[in-house]
Amino acid sequence: MSKPAKIKLEDWPTPLEPLPRLSLALGLDEDDLWFKRDDLTGLAGGGNKIRKLEYTLADLVARGAKTVVTVGAAQSNHARLTAAAGARLGLKVCLVLAGDPPPQSTGNLALDGLLGAEIVWAGDVDVPALEERASEEIRSLEKRASPVGYVPFGGTNAVAALGYADCGEELMQQAPDLKHVFVALGSGGTMAGLVHALGSDRVHGVDTGAVSDPETRVRRLLSDMRQEEFSAPLRIVLDQVGQGYQHLTEPVEHALKMVARQAGIVLDPTYTGRAFAGLMAAVRDGVVRPGERTVFLHTGGLPGFFGSPDALRFSSSH
Repeated sequence: MSKPAKIKLEDWPTPLEPLPRLSLALGLDEDDLWFKRDDLTGLAGGGNKIRKLEYTLADLVARGAKTVVTVGAAQSNHARLTAAAGARLGLKVCLVLAGDPPPQSTGNLALDGLLGAEIVWAGDVDVPALEERASEEIRSLEKRASPVGYVPFGGTNAVAALGYADCGEELMQQAPDLKHVFVALGSGGTMAGLVHALGSDRVHGVDTGAVSDPETRVRRLLSDMRQEEFSAPLRIVLDQVGQGYQHLTEPVEHALKMVARQAGIVLDPTYTGRAFAGLMAAVRDGVVRPGERTVFLHTGGLPGFFGSPDALRFSSSH
């Protein structure tokens, strides 16, 4: 797939930072663990979705869209950043979110409102039903506003995944000797883009429970990007989901505390917390060994920490 035009929403590259105390605490050598700081992007709290939105919104703007509709969970980082990018570009944004209105808007939801997004609640639905509810909203909007563009769940399609092919290319410039990259696997585009650029041997996607079949989703994206079937083995970690996407697990609690107290960096309980718990397990199991350059992709999500009652409860105690 040739790269289409993109719209500028951020200055790249993001920093790649060594974290020697955290590396030693994990059982690695001092110079092994580095964080790729995609949480430090500038729009509304930052995060990985901005790389994807540079491609997807460029396409919609080129087609004349004045209103953008997207979908997500109640505490969706993608929804927040779509709202922020829409504000930057002068687009109206409608967020179709799973669940019901909470008694109080916290975390990402508070920022969605601040950024001026319209929120439509879809009730207790799975991703296909959520997308169908968005289609209904688009048909309604098209009767009173034109034209309307749609950004898919997680901001992810083959074009959006090119944003993380860009990130993979950055990493090869910043750390050409990297052996492992660990990343949260939600809607699949971030992992697919990294695999497209770096190959499947080096990229470890830690499933967060956001979709029912993450491997099929990543393979489909890679096949679309390459315009041929992608059949190489993928390194997907499936054992960090616990009771489900919205539930805080004990390994994730441990991961959040370790990173905060050894590096002064905050992860979120749904995505980056699970991804780092997966990295910790990989070190324990010998998948990642001392002396191997290992990159953890910090995809952002800090507002989601403040939208998680479980995370707020455990963090306020010792």
